[in-house]
Amino acid sequence: MFNTIKTAALSALVGFGTFAATPAHADSLYLGFGDRHDPRFGIYTGDDDGYRRDRDRDRDWRGCSPDRALDKAERMGLHRARIVDMSRRTVKVAGRQYGDRVVVVFANERGCPIIYR
Repeated sequence: MFNTIKTAALSALVGFGTFAATPAHADSLYLGFGDRHDPRFGIYTGDDDGYRRDRDRDRDWRGCSPDRALDKAERMGLHRARIVDMSRRTVKVAGRQYGDRVVVVFANERGCPIIYR
């Protein structure tokens, strides 16, 4: 009787070990034990790209938007960044860095590449 229980426990341990070692994408396999918002329990599979499609649709792939240029300038360390000039080809952002005035010029292309700093 003890050998049967020991064999069942060992096989369950090996089974869970191989299940944990299988590679899975974050959006294709979900092992849920429930929480206070979602009391369901189980393994859910499926490829739900709804979030990814919505995120890609909301992005403006045509050029460098003023908000994106300001975000990039602030990540570069500019304080009080503001748009100074925007033309068909460039977006100029001015701000302060280490107490000095700094102007950064971004190309009006996807990804806001830096032209001049």
